[in-house]
Amino acid sequence: MPDVSEIKAIFPSATDLDELFNIPPSLRRRDIGAIRVVTPKGRSYDNPFQGYSTDRDRFDQYLASEAVSAGAELITSCAFIKAADGLYQTSKGTFRAKVIVGADGPGSRVAREMGLPLPKHPYPAVAAQAKGDFEPVLTMFFGGIAPGAYGWIIPKDGSANVGVGCSPKLADLRPSDYFYRFVETHDLNVTSRISGKYVPAQGPIKPIYDEGAITVGDAAGHVMAVNGGGIPLAMIAGRTAADVLEKHIVKGGPISLYQERLENTIFGPLRSAARTKWLADVFAFGSDFRTEWCMRTLGRRRISKILRCRFPFP
Repeated sequence: MPDVSEIKAIFPSATDLDELFNIPPSLRRRDIGAIRVVTPKGRSYDNPFQGYSTDRDRFDQYLASEAVSAGAELITSCAFIKAADGLYQTSKGTFRAKVIVGADGPGSRVAREMGLPLPKHPYPAVAAQAKGDFEPVLTMFFGGIAPGAYGWIIPKDGSANVGVGCSPKLADLRPSDYFYRFVETHDLNVTSRISGKYVPAQGPIKPIYDEGAITVGDAAGHVMAVNGGGIPLAMIAGRTAADVLEKHIVKGGPISLYQERLENTIFGPLRSAARTKWLADVFAFGSDFRTEWCMRTLGRRRISKILRCRFPFP
């Protein structure tokens, strides 16, 4: 998770971020002072970047408890099935609602059922926990694993989240195969089962609303394509959705304002990141030689711009 100062720098048009990201200190597992980017041949570029690692389960539970405190009713182990005429069928009964919010990942069943688009060509990624003492630096490895694959080590206190993602177009093995290759190369002591997910990497998609539904977070492509970060975006978009839907339901305000506001706050940096990611796929990730050459050509200053969702040139 980036510190709020970094989030403001990446999304300067977003407002009230201090309040939104006023996260309890107990959720900070380890303060992070830099992002280290490593080339296939081991050359590293340290980019100052303030943030912290957290436990995703505890972080999500905190957000859920905040929602309940604000008056939401929380129903767990409940799957959405289908919608018709304002009625929404779930595994725990049928509900009536004016709008349904799809915050159910890149394969969103809500989006499919309501006729909204889904992210295309998401990257498969797997991760696990590793025991050990790690530097207070988020380390990202490009190349050296497979064409189009990347790895990461996110330090916590006495452990780290370690993982691998890969391009479905360039990779010829399963993500788990690359993960075990990465673990062996870096002599990591993995202590948990690996888990997998898909990471949208095409940038924000449109439309993300109709008169009965909106999508938020991964379901709407709200992910920084250059580093896979999505939690801050989901929180910004989620709060925007809440503001717009309150006015829509209570006063009849236009639901289209949701997409319009995100166009003015997060879409620009996300499109820049997606453009950079596309260029990397075309020119850098076909081989380790090309990856090494491109990263050395970019250098630390341009890599730092990329990590903050800015186009590296000029």
